[in-house]
Parts: sequence; structure tokens; C-alpha cells
Amino acid sequence: MAARITSVAVDAVDPARLARFWADVLGWEVTGEEDGVVSLGPPGQPEKGPVPGLDFLPTPDPTPGKVRLHLDLNATDRDQDAELQRLLDLGATRADVGQGPRTEEMTWYVLADPEGNEFCLLASTVR
Repeated sequence: MAARITSVAVDAVDPARLARFWADVLGWEVTGEEDGVVSLGPPGQPEKGPVPGLDFLPTPDPTPGKVRLHLDLNATDRDQDAELQRLLDLGATRADVGQGPRTEEMTWYVLADPEGNEFCLLASTVR
């Protein structure tokens, strides 16, 4: 028997705001709100479906230091540059985690969501 990841928990100072950002980024919907926790998942997916959801949990303080987990994203219907611009327009910012200046070999962008959680936008488009 094996276990399956059903959700990824994200601490947030403002769970509703951060959930809105990620819902817009991923094209997902709010699947639940209880005790300040806002849950997201793919449209139409049943609770605890095959794709892990995101749960935004209220916390009074941001996480100190480097976060040890981040999300990697791929665009689904546009190239990387167009998706980068869309994410920046939604409120993402470029982040420096020591990756150095962009090179031809560096095929990703490091970004941060509105609360500073880092994530990467990878080069390939997936369907």
C-alpha cells in the first residue's frame, strides 16, 4: 500500500489574497473555506482527487529564512515569455535565490508570489 499527496499546505498571512493569486495563476477554483483556511483545486475535480490541491492556512508571521519547498510551473497554452508576463501582471515578482544572471543554460525563471513564496517557471509548455 502506498500513500498519495492530496494537498500542499501553504502558510499565509492573508490566505484569501494568496489563494486568489494562485487560483488565477493555475486556473483553479476555491474548493473550500473553513476556519480561515482556503482550499483550491482544479475545476470539477472531486475532493482529494488525483491532482493535489493547495490549502492556504492563516499564520500571523511569514516563514523566516529560506522555504524548503517550492512549486515548479509550466505554461499550458503559451510560450514561457508570455507566461512570465502573465504571472508578473498577476502580482508575481522576480526573485533572486542565488541563481546568478540569466544564461542560455538557465531555462527557468525564479519568481515569488505576493507573500514572497518562491516558485519557478520552467521553459517547456505542457498540455
